[in-house]
Amino acid sequence: MDVIIKRCRENVQIPQYQTAGAVGFDFAAAEPMVCEPGKVTKIPTGIIMKIPEGYMLQITARSSTSIKRGLMMSNGVGTIDQDYCGPTDEIHLLVYNFTPEPVHISAGDRLANGIFIPVEIVQFKEVELMTATSRGGFGSTGI
Repeated sequence: MDVIIKRCRENVQIPQYQTAGAVGFDFAAAEPMVCEPGKVTKIPTGIIMKIPEGYMLQITARSSTSIKRGLMMSNGVGTIDQDYCGPTDEIHLLVYNFTPEPVHISAGDRLANGIFIPVEIVQFKEVELMTATSRGGFGSTGI
């Protein structure tokens, strides 16, 4: 599948898969940043991407981002829609510094994974009554 991509800055790395079996490609910081303790930082990737029709782009933290840097994706998982691809729609990473110290990010530091996921657009049909048996709420399976 071909994906249209545009760099917002000349020195920005094009995302790439690091191994032949990787399902996620890496997003890197486009510029140096300091992530202050207990704060959310918006880190530019320098990339605008046209998400193919029938897909969404999911952005997750790399496994090493949390343990090695003390950063986590502030929104858990980022979702990039198919129509977020205009001339100023640069993809950013929202990270939360959960350490007591500032975390310094250099341009080119790989912080997140991008994964293309197929999606279906559904039509909702409202009903007056749900006929299945209720399960009892959160944790109802005993886990």
